Amino acid sequence: MTTTIATEKIYVRDAGDGPNVMMLHGIGGSSESFTPQFDELAGELRMLAWDAPGYARSADPDRENTLDDYADIVAALIIERCGDSGAHLLGMSWGGVIATRVALRHPALVRSLVLGSSTVGSAASEESAAAMRARVGHLTELGPAEFARARAPKLLSAQSTPDEVAGAVALMGRSIRLAGYSAAAASMVATDHTADLARITVPTLVLCGDEDTITGLPAGQKLAGGIGGAVFVTVHGAGHLANQERPQAFNAWFHSFALIAEQLRNH
Repeated sequence: MTTTIATEKIYVRDAGDGPNVMMLHGIGGSSESFTPQFDELAGELRMLAWDAPGYARSADPDRENTLDDYADIVAALIIERCGDSGAHLLGMSWGGVIATRVALRHPALVRSLVLGSSTVGSAASEESAAAMRARVGHLTELGPAEFARARAPKLLSAQSTPDEVAGAVALMGRSIRLAGYSAAAASMVATDHTADLARITVPTLVLCGDEDTITGLPAGQKLAGGIGGAVFVTVHGAGHLANQERPQAFNAWFHSFALIAEQLRNH
C-alpha cells in the first residue's frame, strides 16, 4: 500500500466506545464537521474522524493525492486504529466519494457504507467537473476566509439560522488550505464511479437533505440505484451539510443502520 503521506501526519479525532466508525469529511470541512455525531453518539459508537491531507491539523502531502491515494490512506488508518476487522464508513460529499473508493479497493475493511450528500464523482458530467475546477480558482483568488464567506452559506437550507451560517463559515475557514482543497478537487474531477457501483456488496445507506442544492436528490438516487440493496433516505429540512444542520434525524438513521449492519455481520 503506497501513500504520499505517512499516517502519523494525519490528525484523527478518536472518541467513544462501541463498533468502530471512520468518518470522512467533505471538501470544505474537517473532523470538526462531525461534532454533532461525536456529541450524540460517542456513547454508542467508537468514532474516528480524520482531517484529510492538507486540511486543518493534518500535514500537506508531498504531492497531489489521487482518489486511490486517499482511499489507501483511509485503509491504513483503519488497520492501524481498528485492526483487520475494519470499520463502518461514513463519508460526507467528497468524503463519500473516498468512502466509495475504499469499499471498491478494500472491501474487507468496510463493515457498512453510509454516503451523505454524495455523488459518483465530478467526472460524471463536464458541468460538474468545470464547477469543481472553478472553485480552486476562487479559493486561490480569495483565500480561505473570504472563500468560506462566499461558499459556506450555500451548503445550508433556506431554514438555516444566522448562527448556523456563521458556524459553517467559521468551520470552513479554519479547515481548508489550498494544498488540500486543490488536490481534493482534482481527485473529484478525475472520478466517475457510475460503472463500478454494482461491485459494492457491503450494506449501504445513502442520505440526502431534501434542500441540498449542491449535489441534490438525483445524485443520491443515482448512488443508491447503482449499489445493490442500498437504502435511500431523505433528511427533511436539510441542505448539503445534512449531518450538521439536522443532526438528530441524520444520527438516528446513521446509528441504527450501523448497529443493524454490525449485528448482521456478527451472525
